[in-house]
Amino acid sequence: MEFMSMMIAFAPLFSQRVWPQALTLVMGALLAPGKRTVSQILRVMGLANEPQFQRYHRVLNRAIWSSRQASRILLSLLVTTFAADGVIVMGLDDTIERRWGKRIAARGIYRDPVRSSQEHFVKTSGLRWLSLMLLVPIPWAQRVWALPFLTVLAPSERYNQMQGRQHKALTDWARQILVQVRRWLGDRSMVVVADSSFAALDFLWSVSHLPNPVHIVTRLRLDAALYEPAPPRDSHTMGRPRKVGQRLATLKTRLEDPTTCWQSLILEGWYGHQTYTLEWVSQTAVWYHTGLPPVPIRWVLVRDPLGQLEPQAFLCTNLEATPAHILQWFRQRWQVEVTFQEVRAHLGGETQRQWADLAILRTTPALLALFSLVVLLSQQLHSQFTFPLVQTAWYTRQRPTFADALAFVRRYLWASRLFQTSRDDPEYVKVPRPIFDTWTELLCHAA
Repeated sequence: MEFMSMMIAFAPLFSQRVWPQALTLVMGALLAPGKRTVSQILRVMGLANEPQFQRYHRVLNRAIWSSRQASRILLSLLVTTFAADGVIVMGLDDTIERRWGKRIAARGIYRDPVRSSQEHFVKTSGLRWLSLMLLVPIPWAQRVWALPFLTVLAPSERYNQMQGRQHKALTDWARQILVQVRRWLGDRSMVVVADSSFAALDFLWSVSHLPNPVHIVTRLRLDAALYEPAPPRDSHTMGRPRKVGQRLATLKTRLEDPTTCWQSLILEGWYGHQTYTLEWVSQTAVWYHTGLPPVPIRWVLVRDPLGQLEPQAFLCTNLEATPAHILQWFRQRWQVEVTFQEVRAHLGGETQRQWADLAILRTTPALLALFSLVVLLSQQLHSQFTFPLVQTAWYTRQRPTFADALAFVRRYLWASRLFQTSRDDPEYVKVPRPIFDTWTELLCHAA
């Protein structure tokens, strides 16, 4: 069974008593529609009358197992399957899980990125999660998907003050995550794509000065202070060595300068377009601000010759990267937002109701990792079974979505429960009574 062959890699994380319950929770979370509470999982698995139901809750709020080691195993499976060689590209971003209640201790008040816009600001109560995802092309989907494997909770400043702890900014959590993953991947080249929240000099400097540096691609302010590299120091010069050289013109000045030499670049799949032509100019420089470490970067300034898109600037801490690679890497960052939305829509994100601190720390990362498990299992099944695409007279598709992959996995899991074909009429399938009763219960109470 393909599902068990994939899940057996996680078995060493659990004791023999806990492993069956953990396996039941994973399978139930895949099969359950709507909310992903433990109660809903037990119903879909036919365990609504299980007298020892508390054992399944204890997997999340009490059992001893490491989420970090589970992330390492999941990353290994993803890299082996989808990124066996070449540069490993990852997406880094945060999301808000809307939660209320006094018992949700680590929650804070944040800007709601889903409901807010540039003109309308909406605040919400919830938990902030920072997720690192592998950006890889999925063969049967014919596009790049973002596969979560490591998600951590970034508690609010109010919670840290109540606990007497020093508050850690989002960039501090990001640095710790990337240092950990750098150790896991050894010498593999890493490129991490992030939004402008991570365009911070101290963060960029810390990850680019690792023994095996992690290269960051993100946006760059048009008024950023750029300098030439520091000139060679004379042995007779007294005082502290210079950090940077002569100040360079800002990117905003270069954008308005009519003498700037622009080059054309045709990009495939640029934000909804099959092909799109952009004009760019790029150089290397040192980004520096007083009191912060200087960071050598390659900047890319982009403008739209048709005037439909606003001019933008990007940076990459890998000075050897080409502008085409930088722009293509950054375009893949949008898949991180798509994954967040898919988890909310199809895997019950924000519907879990755990109150224990340990259960909260484990549940949301597990639901995000479930997205990657669905893609992994679909990849295994795709080599043996035909990937079904739901087609209608009014809606035709050429490529499967995550909803199709989840339906494919669910169909396989239900079919593995030993359905039989009737001997009298092959058009009829014999469904075991417990499964039939479970389906009936789910349909009757479906929202």
